[in-house]
Amino acid sequence: MKKMKDVPAEDRPREKLSKKGAPALSDTELIEVIIGRGTKSRDVRAIARDIRERIRTGTAPLSYGELQGITGVGPAKASQIMACFEIGRRYYDKRDGTHRISAPGDILPLVEDLRRQRQEHFICITLNGAGEVLAKRTVTIGLLNHSLVHPREVFAEAITDRAASVICVHNHPSGSLEPSPQDIAITAQLRDAGSTLGIQLLDHIIVAKSGYTSLKEKGML
Repeated sequence: MKKMKDVPAEDRPREKLSKKGAPALSDTELIEVIIGRGTKSRDVRAIARDIRERIRTGTAPLSYGELQGITGVGPAKASQIMACFEIGRRYYDKRDGTHRISAPGDILPLVEDLRRQRQEHFICITLNGAGEVLAKRTVTIGLLNHSLVHPREVFAEAITDRAASVICVHNHPSGSLEPSPQDIAITAQLRDAGSTLGIQLLDHIIVAKSGYTSLKEKGML
């Protein structure tokens, strides 16, 4: 295999990509574009070839440590490859069935059953850094107030999930979508607790048969 310096300029991966588009590049060439350059002892083409072979023969996505086990791949190159894997998974791989939250309305399919409940249910939904749902859990059932919904119960499982953020949801069996003083107090308490823990409270949503109210959209969070 020729070294990159021996390849005509017009045939180098970056130039090919700019003229012909990414689909025209081989797997190795795409990796060459990502990692950019080699090391003093190894050419970028040799490193890219080894990364390609590890990707092809592996039974699971390569880990950060496995990438660094390839000669010529240090922390910077391993980070670049892992970041490309993750951005591709987040935006282009729709096969895993993950539920991504980008707006309050995205929550509704997950809590549709709350609209019909005759008692108030308080739900905590944990999310990762991509806004994808990790888990949905019922925290309390019954009349809600700021003493019954304790941050300890809301954030305990979020810590276990290694969540980046949470969204809290509860229903109003009365049908009213107006936040009560207790709802506002709970929200403030959870917001402050989440800030201390480094787990952001993204929203507190009230649902009823007639629709939903986002305390974030109302400027109460």
